[in-house]
Amino acid sequence: MSELAVAGKASSARVRLWRRIVQIAGLAVLGEWSLYGLLRCPFVVPFVSCQNCPVITCPGRVFSTYWGFWLLLPLSVLAVGRAFCGWLCPGGLAVQLFGKFAPFGRRYGSKALRLAGYGKYLALAACLYIYYIMGQPRADVPIRVGAFFESAILTFDHAGLLWLVRFFVVLGILALGFVLAGAWCRFACPMGGALEATKGVAVWKVFKTSACTGCGKCDRICELATRPEEANCTNCGDCLGVCPVDAIGFGRKPMEVEGRNG
Repeated sequence: MSELAVAGKASSARVRLWRRIVQIAGLAVLGEWSLYGLLRCPFVVPFVSCQNCPVITCPGRVFSTYWGFWLLLPLSVLAVGRAFCGWLCPGGLAVQLFGKFAPFGRRYGSKALRLAGYGKYLALAACLYIYYIMGQPRADVPIRVGAFFESAILTFDHAGLLWLVRFFVVLGILALGFVLAGAWCRFACPMGGALEATKGVAVWKVFKTSACTGCGKCDRICELATRPEEANCTNCGDCLGVCPVDAIGFGRKPMEVEGRNG
């Protein structure tokens, strides 16, 4: 383990504590934008047309236009893969909290549900189609002023069918998370689909070595019920320190480990 960038024996409890702190900070910074995107954005695909949006109170103007969010996000993928989902995304935090109440928990593994994991790629394809082929239609009358929830109610009063379909599909899958933990992140998030498809380029990652025995302790503690490097791994680090044979590390994966794991 001396060759690993960060020892796999790092306390998973300490990592979870720090992750929660960062998630709460992410909620404070990005949470309002998330609510605007869901409840007030007049575009069918939220978060990506902020510079053209007439809702002047939306914080997306600051994050996307001035803070360079859509530049920083791909840079984060190059550095730490899908860590945005596990560390900063306000929606991810909400999904994890919903999962605490889910009667079926995290470990549901029927073939149909495993296939449902491809849903996030379909959602990503739908967003790309709406944005590039349909021209990102404005399917709602933008409500520029007023208290947030009063404006949200007006948004629903003026919304077109496509906007309403998008809203209720998202709301329904989020609600499903109260039954099947992590449903949105695992099955439907288009952002998660994009990050999942590109996370392999990450320089630093949580990884498993050839010493892995497949005991399953890591996926039992994982909020998305997966193992390091596998589908839906968000580099959250919750599994660090739980492996009985020290087969999990974080950092740049050594070349000899890559060779053994294929």
